[in-house]
Amino acid sequence: MTNIITLPGLIDCHVHFREPGFEHKSTMKTEATSAKAGGVSCVCEMPNTNPPCVTVDAFADKVSRAAQITDCDIRFFFGVTEAAHLEELKDLWTNHPELKARCSGLKLYLDHSTGNQKVDGGIVEEIFKICAALKIPLIAHCESPEINESAEKFLREKAEDTVIDSDVSLHSLMRPAASEAESIAYAISLVQKYNTPFHVAHLSTAQGIGLVKAAKEDGLPITCEVAPHHLFLSIEDYKELGTLGKMNPPLRSSLDQQALWKGIEDGTVDCIATDHAPHTLEEKQVTPPMSAPSGVPGVETMLPLLLTAASGKWEDRKITIEQIKKLCFENPNRIFNLGRSDTEIIEVDLDAEWTIHAKELHSQCDWTPFEGWEVVGKVVS
Repeated sequence: MTNIITLPGLIDCHVHFREPGFEHKSTMKTEATSAKAGGVSCVCEMPNTNPPCVTVDAFADKVSRAAQITDCDIRFFFGVTEAAHLEELKDLWTNHPELKARCSGLKLYLDHSTGNQKVDGGIVEEIFKICAALKIPLIAHCESPEINESAEKFLREKAEDTVIDSDVSLHSLMRPAASEAESIAYAISLVQKYNTPFHVAHLSTAQGIGLVKAAKEDGLPITCEVAPHHLFLSIEDYKELGTLGKMNPPLRSSLDQQALWKGIEDGTVDCIATDHAPHTLEEKQVTPPMSAPSGVPGVETMLPLLLTAASGKWEDRKITIEQIKKLCFENPNRIFNLGRSDTEIIEVDLDAEWTIHAKELHSQCDWTPFEGWEVVGKVVS
């Protein structure tokens, strides 16, 4: 080992560690171990657990559980689906400083995803207003329910349900790029009105990148993240992955993928975050395929994939070590006020060549969409 570099322990600002309520998929302990193996020292965990993290008590329970974890610093997003939850968030933010210190911000689902935490549309504007007033970082899963419903209806009118439900690749047509664009445009209109600090989760389309880029040029307080599965996989991968390639938002075209890399190059993209979302293989390998839950693991494979891109092995995927540091530490640390120090370092062997195999990873779900990928770069301490 001669080509060793140091990086600050990375931050993954979008993970689902499934605890409480879904410990058969994973736990804070197992996924924190996976994060550490992938060079990730801090994560921001999402609220779609059971019970959902929509009350002060539920939030406090998560913080208590995380206090027992030593491999990773786990922070939490608060969820809001109805007006009462917004009152709970205001209480946490103003009356519980010890809990506020563990809160990354508020997560909104503008359409259903795993956990069915879609927000009541009637309170969305009030949420943007309150987050602006209290300076609460607001992150959203941006998809339009109307466009998604219309797209699925159109497909089912054209073919039998049995045909539709057997072809998981149609998931990308049921949640089209226009859905993400419409939702981001709606959010931008509210940011314009209230100046809310707003972060687009797992941005996946060229249209979305264009909207965020224009909003930034207008001086709006908007940031965004992209996920490794959208950077390294596309709709072409459904044939090999099947249901292991099903996530929300779904896999996109190669043109969308290229736009995400361009967004990294020109600075439109602020963070790379995994949306680490483990499900069991039994849950994924169901019939009909379309009934499989959406989500893929990724917290342990993010860094080696990015380091391989940085090595120049994949000519169409270009990133530098400095960009990795910025996208996976500096920016998420600033955007979500995490207060992480860059003195907590990891050592990485840039010359280590290895093959990704789920059996050698640490996530409880025991599978990866990157099975068999040959990568360069490995955390050594």
